[in-house]
Amino acid sequence: MPKKTTKKTSKKPAKAKKPVVAEVAETEAKKEEKPEAETNKNHFVLTKTDDKTGKWYVLHTYSGHENSVAINLIQRVETMKLDGRVLEILIPTQNKILIKRGKKASVKEKIFPGYMLVKLVLDDETWLAVRTTPGVTGFVGVGSKPTPLPPQEVVSIKRFMEQEAPKYKATFSVGEAVKIVEGPFADFLGTVDHIDEAKGKVHVLVSIFGRETPVELDFLQVSKI
Repeated sequence: MPKKTTKKTSKKPAKAKKPVVAEVAETEAKKEEKPEAETNKNHFVLTKTDDKTGKWYVLHTYSGHENSVAINLIQRVETMKLDGRVLEILIPTQNKILIKRGKKASVKEKIFPGYMLVKLVLDDETWLAVRTTPGVTGFVGVGSKPTPLPPQEVVSIKRFMEQEAPKYKATFSVGEAVKIVEGPFADFLGTVDHIDEAKGKVHVLVSIFGRETPVELDFLQVSKI
């Protein structure tokens, strides 16, 4: 009788399961991630209204945490059901051109680091919601009472933010040693003497024939050593 042949089945090794702790940590990390467009935003309109009782107030925050404070405050407004009473959040910024590694990049620079504006109908609940938001150190005002900003000041700040021509932002400072990377003085070393951020120009003192000579250059023509 012919022998019975048995097929050998090759079993693929089972994929190793992630530990539960790792899965939870990964899920939490994804929750905490915020879209870049949201974290770079400077104006959040929570409720559109012509309610005249809503006024603009200045908040003092930890410097560099203004955007995360805004997002935390929006979450508190939703949780505490304060829609229609906390109306807008504004982080005053201005567009600037940053020169880094020989490349231009547009950035939003905060005009008042550590401060932001919030438009709200001030009462005990809204005061508490804002004041206890992580990153907020307090309202700006006389004594312990928040003082609303005059409407004209808010208009002036918004106009300043909307200026069309972006300014340059220098990454070096006066007295710093730099290297010229472009132009007739390429590869010369010099010292920053003066910076004109509005025009994107820098004056560098270069040693020529044993004398320090000021040379005007574009930001793109200079790099840090």
